[in-house]
Amino acid sequence: MTAENGAGTVVSTRVRLARNVDGYVFPSKLDAIKAREIIRKVTAAVSGLDDMHLTYMSQISPDEAARLVENHLISPDLVKNRTGGAVLINGEEFVSIMINEEDHLREQCIVGGLDFAGAYSTMSEIDDFLAKSVRFAYDERLGYLTACPTNLGTGLRASAMLFLPALTITNRIQDVINSASSVNLTVRGMYGEGSRAEGYMYQLSNERTLGLTEQDILEETESAVKRTIELEEGAREYVQKSGAALKIKDQCLRSFGIATNCAMISSSEFDEMCTNIKLGAVLGYIDISDVSQIDALSVRMKASNINAAAGKTLTAEERDVYRAEQGAKKLLSLAGR
Repeated sequence: MTAENGAGTVVSTRVRLARNVDGYVFPSKLDAIKAREIIRKVTAAVSGLDDMHLTYMSQISPDEAARLVENHLISPDLVKNRTGGAVLINGEEFVSIMINEEDHLREQCIVGGLDFAGAYSTMSEIDDFLAKSVRFAYDERLGYLTACPTNLGTGLRASAMLFLPALTITNRIQDVINSASSVNLTVRGMYGEGSRAEGYMYQLSNERTLGLTEQDILEETESAVKRTIELEEGAREYVQKSGAALKIKDQCLRSFGIATNCAMISSSEFDEMCTNIKLGAVLGYIDISDVSQIDALSVRMKASNINAAAGKTLTAEERDVYRAEQGAKKLLSLAGR
């Protein structure tokens, strides 16, 4: 594992652009008629792009809303906007354009692993396509105008989802948070601002967008991510040699045993087991080379995704049984058993 690719540490990379349509007030003051106008404008603008599907928040089921939030395609705030919120999502579900969230547009691309250049390239191409037919609110001095002043300028947020168990276990995570803050970066929980870290997962992103170029933001954020990867790798080596190593190994192996031998398991317990299994994999206690598959499995075993796979709303017990059966199959397959 190296800081160049971040295998086992960088779960995903996201590039998000905040944009507003010129001539309209921000979403917090937008009435339903104007909100629908913006949805029509944006939808028409992307009609030349392949495979973008429009979903209105007023028409979405609670299950589907939960699935999209859990897959990081929309925010909980967008779900709340039942009268004027919508989202455009591509078929492979790695690009989404939230409409009338905090800003008129929140365009984002999420890719696996450490790949800021790839995510930015995709998002920049779509943004340029939109700008051909939608006039964005822009000021020569301030750049793109946004609802929150912290997004003024480029409107670009570059972030990486990081798995940092060793830094957390050794109580060094606060050093990472302090270091990021000193260079205008921020560390949050896995669902962004206001959320807490779950399963050793943290989101590192730029905090400043004004006075920097898009390239500056991408380079500074990627540099910070690579430094964090190196710190995590050093902490993992420390943990493996520490007096706590045997206890941690036992915890990881027990979790693998439970997850692959139970008859039913809740979503929260399965998430806990997956966190420990992934920890065991990166520390070399469990033979799973592609730990990103564990992250994907954890998401697929959420209630909303299980219901989507079944094509109906299952009972809690039915989901627990499904999760135990399908989770065990996948984990055993990942471990080559």
